[in-house]
Amino acid sequence: MKEEKSQVKDFWNEASCGENLYLKGKSEAEKYNNQMEERYRLEPFILPFADFKNQKDKKVLEIGVGLGADHQKFAESGAILSGCDLTERAIHNTTERFKVFNLKSDLRVADAENLPYENESFDTVYSWGVIHHSPNTPKAVGEIHRILKENGTGKIMIYHKKSMVGYMLWVRYGLMKLKPFRSLNFIYSNYLESPGTKAYTVKEAEKMFGQFKKVKVETLLGHGDLLSSQAGQRHEGTLLNIARKLYPRWIIKTFLPKHGLFMLVEVEK
Repeated sequence: MKEEKSQVKDFWNEASCGENLYLKGKSEAEKYNNQMEERYRLEPFILPFADFKNQKDKKVLEIGVGLGADHQKFAESGAILSGCDLTERAIHNTTERFKVFNLKSDLRVADAENLPYENESFDTVYSWGVIHHSPNTPKAVGEIHRILKENGTGKIMIYHKKSMVGYMLWVRYGLMKLKPFRSLNFIYSNYLESPGTKAYTVKEAEKMFGQFKKVKVETLLGHGDLLSSQAGQRHEGTLLNIARKLYPRWIIKTFLPKHGLFMLVEVEK
């Protein structure tokens, strides 16, 4: 387990999520603003899901701050803000971002499976695309439950197993490798992002978050499912460029709208 977590940390320490793809500009402020603009262009559903505007004076924790765009939105909303990440790189990037915009947060390097916060510390816990990388995701969910106040809200995005991204990766690394019996679990773990990445069905997610009194789960097609963006830190090449041009996006949107990679889980303690 320790070795698995080290592999995850090493992967994301190489470059915080999207750093090489989207952090571009002449000045530091321009770089961060451009990255934020691109993030919400690609993933506009973050804005209503995170509900930044209604976090004023609430104690908010973000697990996995990455480059800090969402963290910046929480800070600008007036939240009493804390943030953590497994990697020193992400904490450094977000700290530098907050210096540029004169914002405040209690930022720490920390493990989602062993959060350094007291029981019932936060009104809101937010995490976008993070805890499915942790070797023991259910333990991370238990930590979210522990640190939330009674009636507190968790807003967590994890990966959905039955997604177009998963199917495409299976074609590339299962079928085309003449290994069609490779499972989606194997594909996500070995070929999506950091080693050991997981994805869940809706029923599996509902069970994993079952300790909460309210659980709402929604799946969405994202830019990866629709091949409408760069594919991330691990995937590029001629075959992918051809696929982008030929991809039947309208068919996917019409007939497979629930087969997106992003699973939005909203819970109440």
